Amino acid sequence: MQRSRLVFWIFCAPVLCWLFLLIVLPHLDLLRMSFRGENDYGDMVWTFRNYKTFFTEPIYWLTFVRTALYAVITTFITFLLAMPVSFYIAKLARARIQGALVILLLLPFWVSELVRIYGWMILLRESGVLNFFMLKLGIVDTPIEMLYNDATMIMGLVYTSMLFMVVPLVSVMESLDDSLIEAAHDLGAGQFTIWRTIILPHCKPGITSGSIVVFMLTLGNYLTPNLMGGKNSLWFTEQIYNQFIASFNWNQGSAFGFLLLLLSSFIIWLGLRLTRQKLDEVAS
Repeated sequence: MQRSRLVFWIFCAPVLCWLFLLIVLPHLDLLRMSFRGENDYGDMVWTFRNYKTFFTEPIYWLTFVRTALYAVITTFITFLLAMPVSFYIAKLARARIQGALVILLLLPFWVSELVRIYGWMILLRESGVLNFFMLKLGIVDTPIEMLYNDATMIMGLVYTSMLFMVVPLVSVMESLDDSLIEAAHDLGAGQFTIWRTIILPHCKPGITSGSIVVFMLTLGNYLTPNLMGGKNSLWFTEQIYNQFIASFNWNQGSAFGFLLLLLSSFIIWLGLRLTRQKLDEVAS
């Protein structure tokens, strides 16, 4: 018994050290910094001023509300696109091509996110590929600027998040008994009824887990909003970046980072409450 426990702790030690040294310890240090600030004499003191700034300056909390709203929209669009893709892979595609389809989904993620975003920028800019063909075909008379707007930014966010919605949906759909769908067809149920009463309820854990991952990744994304959204597409992570890098105000940046963590966790908790699910059910 003691030997098995010793082996258990030997195998767990690297994981626990990794979690403590690379995740817990840095976050504790940032938490400490978020409560530090200078007084009128330039001395460092403990203060809540860094957190108070978020609520007293409209630019900060309005940017967070805007970021959270667009993250929810992105998550919803990703879900709508991922559902038919996941259903085709899990239920309609032949077994020998299912693996190939999954690899096609994985292929873009073998390349850096920065490279993928620049690829979209090459396609969509005024002198890009799409404008070139539209001008050649006579569809437009002058190039169209398709970059640097909210619609393009959301498209980029959906593109970078799609895999994280498809994978949990495919996983739960594979466990769906095909005989339930066949029985519903035999009883005269339509496609909409089958999706509403059989497929969607069965996929509820996968939908929730995928939505949580996509929402968190979108909320914390920096590259896509900054490169595809342009200067007018304010994103809260850009505010954090400006505090750390541009203003070199690590105390304020730390406070904004923890507020992002707390507020996003609250939104996820609220979503779980509304869907009447528990986090352990979704993660299992």
